[in-house]
Amino acid sequence: MEKKKTYNEAVSDDLNTASAAAAAACDAADAANVADPAAEEPATLADEAASDLSAEEAVAAAVAEWKDKLLRLQAEFDNYRKRTLKEKMELVETGGRDVLLAMLPVRDDVERAVTAMEQSDDVEALRAGVRLIAQKFTEALRQRGVTEIEVKGQPFDADQAEAVARFAAGEERKGEVIDVVQTGYRLGDKVLRYAKVVVGE
Repeated sequence: MEKKKTYNEAVSDDLNTASAAAAAACDAADAANVADPAAEEPATLADEAASDLSAEEAVAAAVAEWKDKLLRLQAEFDNYRKRTLKEKMELVETGGRDVLLAMLPVRDDVERAVTAMEQSDDVEALRAGVRLIAQKFTEALRQRGVTEIEVKGQPFDADQAEAVARFAAGEERKGEVIDVVQTGYRLGDKVLRYAKVVVGE
């Protein structure tokens, strides 16, 4: 029995010693934890101040960069606006240049035809010459995208022709274009000049 009591006391002493050591270690750790923030606080404030300063510098640099880009973009747009305005003015002034150049050879042919009429009595030759001039003129227009509007014998279409007269043509030709008083022309898909027609009724 005494042997058992002695063993229990030894174990109890060991436990008390271990508990005391653990408590001492915890107290030391708490003391270290309490002491660390006080020691590290100045360094943390210094780091935050440095990071705030570097963030302000980064923002200032970004603002300067975007301001420079904006100024360059504004200058480029101003140059583009001036250039396009100049091109438009030139286009208005010389827009018909190509058409006029295409018409000059026809003008030359007309002058030659007039001279030939004054010097010759050959009516058939003069007619053939005038037909050639008309064909040349029509071809010059076609090359510039100008084509005749074919409306004769077709139902009247107000989008392509303008009725200037009505003609009693019978029930079977009612609403049909009987005759073309003035030829209409189209430039591409747009009507350049409406045809003037006589419509049956």
